Amino acid sequence: MRHSFSATAVSLLLLSLATVLVKAQDAAPANVSSDIKAIVDKPLYKGAIWGLRVVDVDTGQTLVDLEPHHQFFIGSVRKVFTTGELIDQIGPNHTFNTPVYRRGPINKRGVLWGDLILVASGDLTMGGRTNPDGTIAFTNYDHNEADSLENAELTKPDPLAGYAALAHQIAASGIKEITGDVAIDDRLFQPYFFRKDFDVRPIFVNDDVVDVIINPRDVGDHALVTHRPASAALAVDNDLIMKPAGSDLSISVPKPTCIGKPGCTATIAGDLPLGFVPPLTSQYPLIRTFRITDPSSYARTVLIEKLRAAGVKVDAPTVEPNPTRLLPAKNCYERKMRVAELHGLPYAQDMKFINKVSYNIGADTSLLLYGLTQGANNMTAALAAEKKNLQTHYGVAPSEYSFVDGSGGEETTAINWAVTQMLTDMRSHSAFPEYFASLPIMAVDGSLGFVTDFEKDKTLAPAKGHVHAKPGSFVAET
Repeated sequence: MRHSFSATAVSLLLLSLATVLVKAQDAAPANVSSDIKAIVDKPLYKGAIWGLRVVDVDTGQTLVDLEPHHQFFIGSVRKVFTTGELIDQIGPNHTFNTPVYRRGPINKRGVLWGDLILVASGDLTMGGRTNPDGTIAFTNYDHNEADSLENAELTKPDPLAGYAALAHQIAASGIKEITGDVAIDDRLFQPYFFRKDFDVRPIFVNDDVVDVIINPRDVGDHALVTHRPASAALAVDNDLIMKPAGSDLSISVPKPTCIGKPGCTATIAGDLPLGFVPPLTSQYPLIRTFRITDPSSYARTVLIEKLRAAGVKVDAPTVEPNPTRLLPAKNCYERKMRVAELHGLPYAQDMKFINKVSYNIGADTSLLLYGLTQGANNMTAALAAEKKNLQTHYGVAPSEYSFVDGSGGEETTAINWAVTQMLTDMRSHSAFPEYFASLPIMAVDGSLGFVTDFEKDKTLAPAKGHVHAKPGSFVAET
């Protein structure tokens, strides 16, 4: 029988399972403290299996070890393996830089007789989450979960900032007109079909979603709807109608399948009751998202639009499928043909984004990027390379976990020991400070920032701001 957990229950479970590395207390492996036992023995959890492993980080002594051999569904706790392995391999300051090359000569009038090619590097944000101080922007209610959580908070940076920066560099290189086409070279790794949704590729625009920003109007009117990024790659039609107070909320955001075709449009439809209070934030705007199902074609359109805004004439159509037929042999670009390059944020910042908000696509991409360091260019091969790495360098055997991707999708499992072993071992690595800083902090930020009842429950007060944890959830129908 498959288990069905609530997100709250699993978060509590995995807080103890995955991140309890504490100073020694009066406990023994066979004992669980009475306050914890009072929780796990509640009728609500009748039939549940709880795992708890507590390790003294100074001595390595196991203080509590409850259900040590059970394979738990760990969900996004899996990310502590993915991000830890990649940052160990490349270092916290490594950046994934995105170059743009020309194929063809430039005459004295600045006309490029040929094509322009952006070579995707796996940069997760493409400048779209960079704060003025160079850190990464994130919110406690990330837009990647807007449809499942039924709301989100948007970050402030321009999601197309990196594409605009590339366009300005290209213009500054002397190119005033492009007679050929613009293409995205997305061959860094083989596409990964993400959770039966779309192919993840090494190019990103706004985390591969279009944000729909909703505000109320009067009953009978269309709700006020805007979207970002604004691009000819995907227009948004509004059929969301304001209804009387007390009506049912109903919002539909179907996945567009036409990206790369001229006139591609997605429609947000449904009913929005007057006086509706948005969840999570308790205030407008209300956020939903459309999935960018073809990120390469979308990115191509955005780059052309930014080139034109920078004063570069582009003769190619604004919207068309990414013209991969124009790409040269892989990895044959010459340095002298480079006309622009976008420097990504240090991976320590990307990792913070992934772990703080549990960004699934970022974690899967991180495993693919780790795979590349081991000569593997697809998810299956990356998982095989990781299996060898976990056993050789972290002492975690294949029998102690089951991973299907880099983010914790499907029936991802592990025993308590595998998770605490990974966390304990990471403490000896030079990147541990950045790794530790990437974890959500209880009642402060990320996916643990929503915990706000500490003033009501005095027993929780000591944890506020002091518990760093990577929660996760797995929900399945029984």
